[in-house]
Amino acid sequence: MQASVSPIALTLDRLHTPIGDLLIVGDNDGRLRAAEFHDFEDRLHRSLQLKRATPCAYSLREGRASKVIRERLQAYFAGELAAIDDIAIATGGTEFQQKVWRALRKIAPGRTMTYGALARRLGATNAMRAVGAANGANPLSFVVPCHRAIGKSGDLTGYHWGLTRKRAILGWEAGQVSS
Repeated sequence: MQASVSPIALTLDRLHTPIGDLLIVGDNDGRLRAAEFHDFEDRLHRSLQLKRATPCAYSLREGRASKVIRERLQAYFAGELAAIDDIAIATGGTEFQQKVWRALRKIAPGRTMTYGALARRLGATNAMRAVGAANGANPLSFVVPCHRAIGKSGDLTGYHWGLTRKRAILGWEAGQVSS
């Protein structure tokens, strides 16, 4: 007989940002588990189940995310773009996806990188499509800055929150970075 696993207690918080209201899910250990814009709330639950060997049992209640998560996200949206760099995260995902997400976190704010360049950085020269797929599965907007990945011609491509929002985020970040 298999022992029952208690659901992970998660808190759903809402944060107003200059780019739209953000839903943020944190756990009791102060780690960010998911972040989605309010108009993509349905994706939030899929993000919490991302590539787990067994479905993750969780309970989600409205409340406040950890003070650290809220303060760092608020600082990011106040123009301190590096404030999110060390937010503790807990995601599912394959080993390759997690490798891509770690690399995305190293792209400087206000900068972009092509999927091909990101694949080369990971030592997977021919894995541009796999990098793009991992980028698209990212459950943590802003904190894992998938908006900084672009097509090989420099075009904005493949953003599940829409290219209008991607353009707005990149423009907003670029305006916050001093030359």
